[in-house]
Parts: sequence; structure tokens; C-alpha cells
Amino acid sequence: MTSSDSGSAVPRLVIAAPSSGSGKTTVATGLMAALTARGLAVSPHKVGPDYIDPGYHALATGRVGRNLDAYLCGPELVGPLFLHGARGCDIAVVEGVMGLYDGAAGEGELASTAQVAKLLRAPVVLVVDASSQSRSVAALVHGFVSWDPEVRVGGVILNKVASDRHEVLLREAVDAVGVPVLGVLRRAAPVETPSRHLGLVPVAERGSDAVDAVAAMGARVADGCDLEALAGLARSAGALSCAAWDAGEALVSSPPPPLPVPSPGAAPTDPLVRPGRPRPQAPDGLRRRVAMASGAAFTFSYAEHTELLAAAGAEVVTFDPLRDEELPEGTQGLVIGGGFPEVYAAELSANEGLRKSVAELAFSGAPVAAECAGLLYLCRELDGLPMCGVLDAAARMSKRLTLGYRDAVAVSDSALAVAGTRMRGHEFHRTVVEPGAGAAPAWGMRAPERRVEGFVERGVHASYLHTHWAAEPGVARRFVERCRTS
Repeated sequence: MTSSDSGSAVPRLVIAAPSSGSGKTTVATGLMAALTARGLAVSPHKVGPDYIDPGYHALATGRVGRNLDAYLCGPELVGPLFLHGARGCDIAVVEGVMGLYDGAAGEGELASTAQVAKLLRAPVVLVVDASSQSRSVAALVHGFVSWDPEVRVGGVILNKVASDRHEVLLREAVDAVGVPVLGVLRRAAPVETPSRHLGLVPVAERGSDAVDAVAAMGARVADGCDLEALAGLARSAGALSCAAWDAGEALVSSPPPPLPVPSPGAAPTDPLVRPGRPRPQAPDGLRRRVAMASGAAFTFSYAEHTELLAAAGAEVVTFDPLRDEELPEGTQGLVIGGGFPEVYAAELSANEGLRKSVAELAFSGAPVAAECAGLLYLCRELDGLPMCGVLDAAARMSKRLTLGYRDAVAVSDSALAVAGTRMRGHEFHRTVVEPGAGAAPAWGMRAPERRVEGFVERGVHASYLHTHWAAEPGVARRFVERCRTS
């Protein structure tokens, strides 16, 4: 295995499957870990909006896991964002989403693994759950190979194989299709990757258990797959003609719209808040200090958000709402992304000092961007436990899963966007906020259903909608500019 000097020609593979549950996360993460153990710099990527799998990818490779989402960012950014993440790497592994040809509902191939593979000119390795079949696997593989001639399925990894005899039958069947078998994983006790109401438990919550799980995946793939053949297939990927994405250049090409006039602040709803506290100043007097929530309760964030904020002139500092009793000194803007505050509601509520610090910053008019978990944290309460009280709304767990892509338009001027700005996003939660929208809603959903959602109050923009700022880089600059002027 040799290193690639050309970013546009970095060897790459897309790990796909006929359906969810076939084992592609185990194979993709295990392949990343196995290649890394052999001294390669591996660039990890995930198709779609998923935040959790990239955490395991990062653990396997020691590099930031990045998403490639043609719905959130547009097909034109898939190649540039890939090259940005793959800079300086020897090989890239891209984990697909759902089945190979499954994409955004009603949008054809948009956001499918197949579309991303074509945009990256990357060969596909199909992970097939071979349990309960033998010769029929040939029909399945043939169908996936022939469905779209522009998708190059370069090999198959057979998963959940029962015995030597079963393996022989499967290999004979797949040989007839003319697709090489690049690995065989025997049926075994699954690697310990516990799930919860929204999928796998994130790496940040599992500590050494996650490290052990990734190591086990790597050992299984190294033992059952032909790593040299997989690397050779990766080297057959075609060169890309696009340039790597750059946060600074993206901001230059996407100037921000005018800043909004802050709306009058409502009276605080949490008795912890003392209105009128002076706004802190950035320690260096130049760069704006933006605090970003992290830790076990807030694990969902795209790496490009931090990069865009930094390119716009922010000093991004992280804090853990489960541990830190106040915001970082000099905080002038706050970003609270997604995660699982419902799991840690008691601990978050018990941290009165930080709740007070967040509320005082928000009521001062500072820009606050909160997505999903951040929305819940800013509410008056979550499952009956006091939260920050920035929003006069109550959040609770629900049995109903809200999941899917959304086509949205900004309803109100905010620290992120002017009214009329169109963005695509993704919802993924089992909670409900009542009311679902404030007097000045954040978003109007255009599809799949028409409704308003979220809250714009003072400098706060809070919503269930996860967005990818690379699609609208002016969001980051606008946010940092608001830090300077509010």
C-alpha cells in the first residue's frame, strides 16, 4: 500500500449495502481501523446527515469524521468537501447510508450512496448479509450491479457466513456474477455497539468501551478481508476535477446579508436570571469568542461549522454543560448543537451555575444558535426538570420519532439568516416542544409538510432543524458579525 500525493486522486472506496442492518458500519469502521493500524492515514466519511457513525470513524482513524450529504449541501459540494477532508491522506473510506440506491424520499437518487459514489468517481464494495441464503446471493448482487451502470460495484464482502461449506456455496454463486469476493465475515456475536432511541450510543458516552468496540471491528475486518485487494480497488478511483473546499474561500464567495435589528427581549422566565448584566468582551479585543457545547450530552456537530466560524473571525472554545459551571470567560456568542439532553436532563438541570450563565448571555442579546438538543436545553423545562428558561416553552420525550429531510425557509430575521433565506435541513428526534414555534418562528417548512417551527427571540435562533453551514457559509459570518455588534 502506498501513499497518494494528489488530493484529487486519493484512493477511495464506498462501503454500501443492499439495506440497513447488513453490516456496513461494522465493515466501514473496521476497515478504517485495520488500514490505520497498518500505518496509513485514513480519511473517514459518512454519506448522509448521521452524526453518530462519524464519531466511531474518528476513533478508528484519529481524524475528524466528515459527512457527505448531497441533500443538505447540494451535489456540487460533495467532491470539494470530500477533498477537504481527505487532504494529506493515503486512502479514504466512505460509509454509505441505508441501501445503496436509497435517497431522499421522492427525490430519485438524490442523497443516496449511489449518487455520492458517482460524484466521487469511487468504486463501491457491497456488504451483503448472507445469512439464510446461498445461491440466491448471486441474484441479489447481480441486481445491484446492473441497476445503474454508472455505479461501479468493484467487490463484495459477505457478512454473517455460517460455515466453510456456506462460504464455498456463496463464493461459487458470486463468481458467476463476475464480481470478486473481497472478504468473508463469519457469523459471530456482534461487536458491542449498544443502541438507544436514536441509534448507536455516541462514542463520547462510552469511553474505553467504544475504543474496545472499534478495535474489535478492526480485528474482524483484518482477519476476514483482503486488505491489499481493497486498497488496490481504492486506487482505481478516478481523479476528481473539482478543488478542495476551503472555509475562507467559501466565505469570500458567499457574502453575508445585512444584520437584523434585534427584537425587544421578553422578561426572563427563569428566576436564576438577572437581566441587564454587561456583555463580556473578547479577551484579545479582536476575534469574537464563540462557545460551543460539547461533551456527552451534546455530541452532534459538523466539523465545517467550527471551521467556518474560525474563518469568519471567531475564536471557538468548547465547554461541557455536564461539567462546567459557567460559560468560558469572554463568551460573546453561543452554539449548542444536537445530542441527547433527554438522557442527561437531571445532570443538566442540577448545573444551576451554567444554566444561569447561558440565560444571562441570551437575555443580553448575544447571538445563540441552538439546534435540536440545544433547543431543548434553552426551554423552560425538559421532562419537568428546569432548564435554562431562555424560551417560554416546555420539552418532553415522545413515543413518536420525527425523522427526515426538510426543505425550509427562514421566517424571521435572526443572527443566522434574513427572512426568506432558503436552506435544507434534517430532523431527528423523539421529543416534543410546546409550543412548537414562537411569535417569531425560525423556519417555515416547505416540504414534506407546510408548517412553522422554532424560535427567534433577541439574538436567539432555536430550532429542531439540523443544517449544514457549508451550504450557506454566510450563516457563520453573519453569526460572528452579530457577536461584534450586539
